[in-house]
Amino acid sequence: MKVIVDNKIPFIKEAIEKIADSVIYAPGKDFTPELVRDADALIIRTRTRCDRKLLEGSKVRFIATATIGFDHIDTAYCREAGITWTNAPGCNSASVAQYVQSALLLLQQLKGMRLSALTLGVVGVGNVGSKIVEVGRELGMHVLQNDPPRQEKEGKTDFCSLQTLAAACDILTFHVPLYKEGPYKTFHLADGAFFRSLKRRPVIINTSRGEVVETNALLNALENGLVSDAIIDVWENEPDINPALLDKVFLGTPHIAGYSADGKANATRMSLDALCRFFHIQADYCIAPPQPENPVITASSPAEAYLQMYNPRKDSEKLKTHPELFEKLRGDYPLRREKEAYVYISK
Repeated sequence: MKVIVDNKIPFIKEAIEKIADSVIYAPGKDFTPELVRDADALIIRTRTRCDRKLLEGSKVRFIATATIGFDHIDTAYCREAGITWTNAPGCNSASVAQYVQSALLLLQQLKGMRLSALTLGVVGVGNVGSKIVEVGRELGMHVLQNDPPRQEKEGKTDFCSLQTLAAACDILTFHVPLYKEGPYKTFHLADGAFFRSLKRRPVIINTSRGEVVETNALLNALENGLVSDAIIDVWENEPDINPALLDKVFLGTPHIAGYSADGKANATRMSLDALCRFFHIQADYCIAPPQPENPVITASSPAEAYLQMYNPRKDSEKLKTHPELFEKLRGDYPLRREKEAYVYISK
């Protein structure tokens, strides 16, 4: 079996080489029809567009994307060509929750926002959004939830309309998949009309997909005071992001909210497990991230401890200083562990 692997997928080399007869590693953007032609399987990230142009005439039977999102996979073509694909839902949900919690704590620390007096609106309450709801409640915030697909399916009264969130929330955070059409379209969900409907000059957080928030509309909303600030991890036209928007946001990071070592290990493990199931392979491998350099955190409060574990301001400063290095900052992202890897000692 021959497998082509994105060379930025971590913790995979030793395991995949136990499973496959031949493994080739390549940058995600450099997957070509010639490269994949005689491959049996691909293990990719979002930088590889899997469509007819790439796959037609190849031997590829299976694709695993080590990501939650799968809008880079032409699922209709894969169905037509008999190619099975899989993603890694929920793999980095705790990592995104860590990012959002740290971002909220920075708003409190640096912007003077008393979180316990604020209303948080969570748009999209799936694997990630559900954890963000918990984060908000743990911080003492009033939390409103918006998820039309879940509301229609479950018929619960826990959900509100997007219009209700636009009127009532001090912070709005987006955790939806990217749907470009259909009844649950999320492409440019936050557009000019949405920003004009806001009542409380909220902070906007987007860690879902760049295209969910219309760039120029957000820029205009920031310039005209319709929103008070923004925290943006995902961007339209990555890696060629809008420099004016980057300059204006409170935090701007290079699509790394879900990039904890724990989340990456989960995604790699899920991809390999799916590969083994598809090809009926019994394999013995262990996927685990390394321990943090300083696993003991001494701090005067849980909030201080949490920001010692991860402070997104550092990632933001790097991108704001060198926006041209977006892809490198993302691809070479350093080790970041989640809170379970640490011991907190109160001083």
